[in-house]
Amino acid sequence: MAIRKSELYSSLWASCDALRGGMDASQYKDYVLVLLFLKYISDKFAGQPYAPLVIPDGSGFADMIALKGKAEIGDRINKQIIAPLVAANQQLSQSDFPDFNDQAKLGSGKELVVRLTDLIAIFETPALNFSRNRADDDDILGDAYEYLMRHFAVESGKSKGQFLTPAEVSRVKAQVLQIDKEDLKSSTTVCDPFCGSGSLLLKVAAQAGRPVTLYGQEKDAATSGLARMNMILHGNPTAIIWQGNTLADPKLK
Repeated sequence: MAIRKSELYSSLWASCDALRGGMDASQYKDYVLVLLFLKYISDKFAGQPYAPLVIPDGSGFADMIALKGKAEIGDRINKQIIAPLVAANQQLSQSDFPDFNDQAKLGSGKELVVRLTDLIAIFETPALNFSRNRADDDDILGDAYEYLMRHFAVESGKSKGQFLTPAEVSRVKAQVLQIDKEDLKSSTTVCDPFCGSGSLLLKVAAQAGRPVTLYGQEKDAATSGLARMNMILHGNPTAIIWQGNTLADPKLK
C-alpha cells in the first residue's frame, strides 16, 4: 500500500525541526533534501542491476543508520556515504552535497551527533519506505520535494520563486509550448538556461509524453545540485544540469 502524502509531508517537516536553531531555512533545506534524496535512491536502487544510479556497498541508507550515535557521524557520512556515491555516479558532484561535519551549522561534539542522529531516525521510519511509494500516475516523492521547497521559501522569508518555479506556472508554460503536438524525435532537446531547481524542465518533459533530452544551467551551486537530484527523483536521471552563469558562460550553445 502506497504511503499517504500527509504522512510523508509531516515526517519531512519534522526533520526540519531537528535542524532548527543552528541555521536558517535557506541552509537547512540542503540537509533535509539531501537526506530525502539519499533515502529515496537507497530504497529504489540499492542492489538493483541496471539501475540509473549505483549505490556502492557501504554507502546506502542502512549504513547511515549504523552511524547513529557515533562520535564521528558527520565526517563518516561525508567520507563513507557521499564520497563513494559521487565517485560511482557521474551525474553527481561533490558540490551537490552539504558538509555533514560543518560545526558552524550543525553544532559541535554531542550537539552535532544528536542532531544528525535525530535527523536520520526521522527518515528511518517505515512510513518512508520509498521502494513502494509510487501510486498510479502519482509522483509522491516529487510532490514532497516541491512541498518542502515552497515551505523553505516561507521559512526563509523569500519568494518561493527563489527556489522553484511554482508548479502551476510551469504547467501553463509547458502547455503554451505545445511540445506534445511536435513531431518528437530521439534527438529532441529541451533546455532551460536559468533552470533553478528544474521544475519547468520536468513539466515540459511530462507534457511531451515521450522521452526528450533535458538540459539546464543554474548559477547558484546549491540550487544546481538540487536540480540534478530533482531530475533523478522525477525519473529523469540522464538530464544534464550545469552550474554556471549562463550570460557569462553558456554551456549549451
